[in-house]
Amino acid sequence: QVQLVESGGGLAQAGDSLRLSCAASGRTFRSYGMGWLRQAPGKERELVAAISWNGISTYYKDSVKGRFTISRDNAKNTVYLQMNSLKPEDTALYFCAARVSMGVVTTSEGYDYWGQGTQVTVSS
Repeated sequence: QVQLVESGGGLAQAGDSLRLSCAASGRTFRSYGMGWLRQAPGKERELVAAISWNGISTYYKDSVKGRFTISRDNAKNTVYLQMNSLKPEDTALYFCAARVSMGVVTTSEGYDYWGQGTQVTVSS
């Protein structure tokens, strides 16, 4: 199993940047494909970005391409989501998730382990 703890959320204005971090427990972090998902009030949870175990392969939701960057540091057991040019529609609870996988997990339902989430609120 792996435990995930997110941090870095907060209040931002449109156009600002935030960086989310997700710290994972355990010594097998490099065995996991990782993802960042979000859920806004009244909406379904959606996959925002995902990354393979070695960081080489990534996936992005169309609406965040060119603005968000997912990365990972296996030595630190941490995955990041750099969010630039934030928009009010990016407001949501952001979750870090993991699945034992060598590749990129590109569906919200494909993850087995979840963090508690960190809130991102973007004002116009």
